[in-house]
Parts: sequence; structure tokens; C-alpha cells
Amino acid sequence: MIKLNSCFRHDLDELSDGQKAAFKAAYSDATYTHRDFKRDVLSVLKAEYGDNVDLGDKAINVAANGSRRKTDVIAAIQYRRYHKFLSTSDQAYDEGICFFNVAGDCIANYPKQHSTNCTAKHQATNGWFKPMVRILKNLRGKLIENKMIEAGVAPSYYLEGLLYNVLDDKFGKSYNDSFVNCMNWLLEADRSKFVCANEQYLLLYEDSPVTWRDSKCTEFLTAACTLWDQ
Repeated sequence: MIKLNSCFRHDLDELSDGQKAAFKAAYSDATYTHRDFKRDVLSVLKAEYGDNVDLGDKAINVAANGSRRKTDVIAAIQYRRYHKFLSTSDQAYDEGICFFNVAGDCIANYPKQHSTNCTAKHQATNGWFKPMVRILKNLRGKLIENKMIEAGVAPSYYLEGLLYNVLDDKFGKSYNDSFVNCMNWLLEADRSKFVCANEQYLLLYEDSPVTWRDSKCTEFLTAACTLWDQ
């Protein structure tokens, strides 16, 4: 990811009308925007790597060549979800990043919060959280290999979010116990209340580009149980 810090996009939904007015009085529209930044990043990469660079839906793709691995470059700007704005010296917001796909949809995320919360979860589970994430990722690979799910059904980010919601006491003792206890808990839980690991969004939601579809989560869990039974 490469991020531009000289401008930001914002969410003012939590602010009162007076605070929204104060915000608009304090800030003017940027003259150099995400569109300009992404264009310039693409131009620099093309100048360096030529035809190996391709513009994807969300990222700029740099193809593998020789010893160089395939790389996806996200050109992002700062994103702020405001909770208070009285002035530039008296404000409160959650800071994340955002970028736009080809259709023009704004995709906002919070990588710092995600990383911090996953580290805290790992510590709270006595070091079992991250190994269990790796197990689910390996399991996903096996499910795809066996043609039990399609690639893209269970992205790594959402698998982390899935396990993030599992109670801490379901982890531990052994890999076998942790897997069985976590899976059994997930199958019985009310997953509609699950949050992403960044705690900014619900994990399962139908109308957002940054959330997992409930049907795909269910598909992954069902296939995982089938493979386990086999």
C-alpha cells in the first residue's frame, strides 16, 4: 500500500448539524485527490515496469518477472470517521485508509486498528489465535484444491475476523481442541452480531464492499465441517 496524507475523505454521519458546519468551515475541498494520486502512482509504475503493470478493479497489479513476485499496489488516502468536531484543535475521529474501485465505490478500512486488535486477541488467547488463523487459511486452500469451495469465497481478512469473534476460552490446550471448540462455537453462535477485527464494521453484511456475505461464510463453514467428517 502507498498512502497520500495531504488529503483525506471523511464520514460525518455521527456529527450534529452544528459540528458538520464547523467542519466544512475549517476544511476546503482538496485540489489533488485520490483520482490524481492513483493516476500518478500508475504512471510511475508503468515507467518502471512497462507492460508488467495492469490496472485492476481495486489495486494496480505488477506481474511477476524473474525473481520478482507478483505485487498488488493499493493507492490510498487517509480516511476519517468523525465522532466530534468543534475545531481543528478539538476533534475526535477514527483514522483509516480508503481507495476507490473501478466502479467508483469508496472502500474504507482500518489496518492499524485491525493489527492492534489481532495482536491483543493473540495475547488474550495465550498465543493460539494466530496459529488458528493459519490453520483456517490452510484449510481453505484444501477446500479449494478439493473443489469444495471456489477461490474467493473465504478471503484471509474475513477468516481473521471470523476467529476474532470466538470467545477466548475456546482457544488452547492443543490444535485439535482449539479447532473443534472454535468451529463448534462458530456453528452455534449468532453470527449476525460479529464484527470485523478492526471493530469498525459488522463482519457479515450484504451491502458493503468491506464486509463478508453471510452466504459465503456459511458455505465455508459447511465445507469445512464436511471435510472434517470425511
